[in-house]
Amino acid sequence: MEGFSVKIAQIESTMSLYGREWVIAFAAFVFGLILIKWINKGLKRAGTKVPISPAKGATIRNVITVLMAALLITSVAIYLGVAPRPVMRFLIILTLAAIGMIMVFRPLIPTLPFKVGNTIMAGDLLGKVEATSLLNTRLKTFDGKTVFVPNRKILDDIVINYHFTPTRRFELKINILYDQDLMKAKQILETIMVEDPRVHPTPRPIVYLMSLNKGYVELSGRGWADNLKRFVITRELLEKIKLRFDQEGITLAMPQMQVHYTSKNMPQSHTEG
Repeated sequence: MEGFSVKIAQIESTMSLYGREWVIAFAAFVFGLILIKWINKGLKRAGTKVPISPAKGATIRNVITVLMAALLITSVAIYLGVAPRPVMRFLIILTLAAIGMIMVFRPLIPTLPFKVGNTIMAGDLLGKVEATSLLNTRLKTFDGKTVFVPNRKILDDIVINYHFTPTRRFELKINILYDQDLMKAKQILETIMVEDPRVHPTPRPIVYLMSLNKGYVELSGRGWADNLKRFVITRELLEKIKLRFDQEGITLAMPQMQVHYTSKNMPQSHTEG
């Protein structure tokens, strides 16, 4: 019983001597962890504005986080009276091992063919990349849906990244009747594309006669525009073409169904005498 009382007294004496230092060290350690987490988030936000891949950005953030954590542990240990030299040796070994593991396993992690802010087509999903992680990618579709796609599914499918090239060719398919003025229709279609400032002058917009189909002539107007503006440009150009054709009296071909009657299909009329 006396031995137990002695131990309690020793603990109380130790706490009275070093309790304040332990409280300060613990508070500093917690504050340091919060600061590291805040810096990590700041680096992640800054990484979206730098032209590097998400995987490389994650590797850099992980290395910086390991170094900051090592510095924090070293500072707290030295404050508590631990000899600096063995602490530094241990943390150097631990830091090098952690960085080595990151660098070794980094090539084994597949690199996604896009970064945050890119507009991509992954499978049948079209949207803007909002965030990426080791497991999934968050897409914002153009109808407002947020979709989480597993990275494995993306890597196993065909991915179209519309930000890899700044320009893209568009095509306007127009069908007119056979009795319409072909050359006039081609000239109007070409003029509308050339006059639109959003359509690039080089390569010059051009109109082709694609095919002579049953009941209509198929025209194709082709030009180049900025990748991100392509969808809006093509829709507005189609509207201009329709209105201009109406003004010029050019009739567009519509899908038609022809029904042929034979004598067997004609209703029989009977007269009674």
